[in-house]
Amino acid sequence: MLAIESLVKRFGGLLATDHLSLQVARGDIHAIIGPNGAGKTTLLHQLSGEIVPDEGSIVFDGREITREPAYRRALSGLARSYQITSVFPEFTALENVVIAVQAHAGHSFRFWRPALREPALVEPARAILAQVALTQRAHTPVATMAHGERRQLEIAMALAGRPKLLLLDEPMAGMSHHEAAGVVTLLAALKSKYTIVLVEHDMDAVFALADRITVLVYGRPIATGTPDEIRANREVRDAYLGDAEALS
Repeated sequence: MLAIESLVKRFGGLLATDHLSLQVARGDIHAIIGPNGAGKTTLLHQLSGEIVPDEGSIVFDGREITREPAYRRALSGLARSYQITSVFPEFTALENVVIAVQAHAGHSFRFWRPALREPALVEPARAILAQVALTQRAHTPVATMAHGERRQLEIAMALAGRPKLLLLDEPMAGMSHHEAAGVVTLLAALKSKYTIVLVEHDMDAVFALADRITVLVYGRPIATGTPDEIRANREVRDAYLGDAEALS
């Protein structure tokens, strides 16, 4: 689904992405982990089109997108969530997803008719809310929702574009243990339907969800493998994960 070849991004004298190559298989959850400053979010910025790499190539679903703008990538099936939740707090959960569905519909339907009276918008929005276990919160103002629910809603909005690939940037950030467990359950349910690139610091979540893991240090991958292979990798332990007891 995704092939990255010798990707380089420099910011002055800082080499944020250092000739990075990796492949993400269709249907996998591929986790990107590493210490702060390793270049994980910079990598996602390049994949989503917010930053143009200096060298290298990105091929998505068989088509090179290295220099395509973000909106074209979104329309071709690449969706992203962010470290900081990006939703409309003054609207309900359903209205947020309706807006996302409408954004990908290619037209605005009847200009003077309320969007919530358009079945072509509301029905898919309700189905997406059910997918992320927010059916009971459909008419709840987002401003009153818990942090974990807002993160679930942001994933719902990403799903509105019927993506082929989801880029998730720390979806468990700032969550309680209970909230994080809910998002792990959600992502596990999405696993069979979407290819996912997951940047996450919660190692319990990463090892529970990922098919493959790539470890970044100073912008370059030091290891890629299955969760068991990453657990057993001495270089990874020394650079990031810590001792064996921390991985048990």
